[in-house]
Amino acid sequence: MKRWIAGILALFNLANGLVMLSAGSTWWSLVPGAADTGPFNPHLVQDVGIAFIAAGLGLAARALWPAWWPAAVAGAAFLAGHGALHLVMIAAGHDRHAASDLVAVVLPAALALYSALPNQGDRHA
Repeated sequence: MKRWIAGILALFNLANGLVMLSAGSTWWSLVPGAADTGPFNPHLVQDVGIAFIAAGLGLAARALWPAWWPAAVAGAAFLAGHGALHLVMIAAGHDRHAASDLVAVVLPAALALYSALPNQGDRHA
């Protein structure tokens, strides 16, 4: 089950990162809350897009090769940090899109952490 979750999250994160790299201004205008943070910054969006691609690749490695779970842990670390930041913003009342952030940022981050951790037989190549 963890491998399936990792695979689904890998596809989502890879797609998100590729859109951020190739159509950043469209991504900026479509993602709830992005435009609330200030004017569009193409360099920032592309940098973060690369982080989403790295996370997606780590999760994909976990989905394809169970013993590569440490790659997924690295990718999930970015997603968990991103999710934690959004939780802090929600708790502080600085997030006008709390519901969508919980579903689109926090939940996938928690699932990524869960899916990245090894099962009993995944620890060895």
